[in-house]
Amino acid sequence: MSTGTLESPVRVVGDIGGTHIRFALCRHPGDLSHIWVRRTADYDGLESPLREFLSQEDMPAVRTAVIGIANPVAGDHITMTNANWSFSIEATRQALGLDRLVMLNDFSVLALSLPHLPREELQHIGQGQAVPGAAIGLLGPGTGLGVSGLIPAEDGKWVALAGEGGHTSFSPCDETETWLWEEARKVYGHVSTERFLSGAGLQFIHQCLTRRAGLETEQLSPPEITARALTGDCPHSKQTLDLFCAILGTAAANLALILGARGGIYLGGGIIPKLGDYFERSPFHARFHDKGRFGDYLAAIPVYVISSPYPGLVGAAAYRLHPLPVQPPA
Repeated sequence: MSTGTLESPVRVVGDIGGTHIRFALCRHPGDLSHIWVRRTADYDGLESPLREFLSQEDMPAVRTAVIGIANPVAGDHITMTNANWSFSIEATRQALGLDRLVMLNDFSVLALSLPHLPREELQHIGQGQAVPGAAIGLLGPGTGLGVSGLIPAEDGKWVALAGEGGHTSFSPCDETETWLWEEARKVYGHVSTERFLSGAGLQFIHQCLTRRAGLETEQLSPPEITARALTGDCPHSKQTLDLFCAILGTAAANLALILGARGGIYLGGGIIPKLGDYFERSPFHARFHDKGRFGDYLAAIPVYVISSPYPGLVGAAAYRLHPLPVQPPA
């Protein structure tokens, strides 16, 4: 049941990733309606899908939109890294007749959702317990690798970080990962963590493993790789998923140490929430604790897998509660 008031203005909230566009109407984080989902690849910018959403018959008058996008937001012009989108924020605002069009990094928006997600939409991994008021870390592999966090503010609210942590340099932890790094360096030059912790990363790891085994390289999609791994139909898919989760454990532990994230590490994105019970018994947690003298420090930090259907929309709806600094149009 909505707890919003009639005085709360309705607005559009959005979540744009490399694979899907999601829009909704809201008055507050617990009040989402008119949820609308399309494929990002079917459009080349923001104006067309947002106009299509706003043109539905039962749409009320909307003057404000707050949208998270899987990309840096550092000025008026956005060219997406993992989709063929390029547009001006201000030109789009004017074309749609909006008073405000706020664009934010998608994982900053996802971070804003964390205080508002119900407990039943979070899978608790391990035995750690959150320290109230401590920093929170967030990362999630999907089309790319998103990274953010929440830092407590003096007024009891939170500040969400806007960064591009998925593009930090990958650091291997064993011989297999060193070999993978060498293979990736031949292809990409700089090897970011995202080169492995993403849908394309799953495919790259699988192709490397099958090629090393002397087998014909199959062009499997990320869902096909995970499905074969979970059913045990393909040993190379299982090894791929194990490596993927181990690398994610290292990335999550690094983030926890950098932020001092004793409030917990949250895992989102489009891949991990679909792994079910496998993820809890995967190599993730052993690697998450594998930090030598700081193993006990990390063991005390809880890890949560986000299973909410539309957490990015919840975060965009929470924007006014936990405002982020927004770069004005150039």
